[in-house]
Amino acid sequence: MDVVKAVIPAAGLGTRFLPYTKSVPKEMLPLINKPAIQYIIEECLKSHVNNFLMITSKSKFALENHFDSNLELELLLKDTNKEQLLSGIKKIIRTSNFTYIRQPEPLGLGHAVSMAKHSIGKEYFGVLLPDDIIVSQQPGLDQLIKIARQEKASVIAVQEVPQNYVSSYGVIAIKKQTTPKLFQVSHLVEKPKTQDAPSNLAIIGRYVLSHKIFHSIDEVSNYATGEIQLTDAISHMAQHGEKVFAYKVQGTRYDTGTPLGWIKATIGTALQNPHYAPYIKEFLSELDTPESFMFNNNKNITKTL
Repeated sequence: MDVVKAVIPAAGLGTRFLPYTKSVPKEMLPLINKPAIQYIIEECLKSHVNNFLMITSKSKFALENHFDSNLELELLLKDTNKEQLLSGIKKIIRTSNFTYIRQPEPLGLGHAVSMAKHSIGKEYFGVLLPDDIIVSQQPGLDQLIKIARQEKASVIAVQEVPQNYVSSYGVIAIKKQTTPKLFQVSHLVEKPKTQDAPSNLAIIGRYVLSHKIFHSIDEVSNYATGEIQLTDAISHMAQHGEKVFAYKVQGTRYDTGTPLGWIKATIGTALQNPHYAPYIKEFLSELDTPESFMFNNNKNITKTL
């Protein structure tokens, strides 16, 4: 089973980050010196996936520009011996294929994924939500691909969450536990009440799905009264003869979908960067005594990194 395509739903308005997202897509929020969306693409490339179907909306031209050449800038950097500043993104552009598909209106994650139907053949494909950054030695998507090959089935990423948080997630109901990290799914419940949650295993933004998901999206669309949920379509698939597994992805997950989550992701990724980590650790230790930091250590504020 080869997985070579990834669907990246990036059409959301990012209202939690207004007014920033009035002109800049939330996927372009920086984590150190790269936009969040670039971490997603790099995870795919490390998982040997290099064909990207990005679902966008009319305000997302910055995404297309980021993953395209800028000859004027490249020539300027060449003249100043700073070509290495673009080496990472140039490698992505050189080794990747991008297709941008416009979602005309926000009708839910299931609808966004369905926009890629005509670009997917009879194959399995990845789905990555840009809000979820997963930092791990083995890329999160690659972990799922290996399980999909092993089980010859669709697989979704999950993590354990405290019981009082389950109502913020889609949650799996377990049909059978195969290993400590692997579960066969009977169905999914989108944002259940705490007392109704079938488990504390919450779905996070990584999936490897069979092309049969498109039939299930069509089926659930027939009775959907609001947004078309991907969880409903995956449940439909699991309940109509298709095996679906859930896997506890290993690594550190950051949810950049809220300002607080983005702040945590910025600090967390900086602490994992060998160049910035010592400075961030020093800064955080100084925050224990904020008054003395602000008034007695002003030199630290302008320290060059």
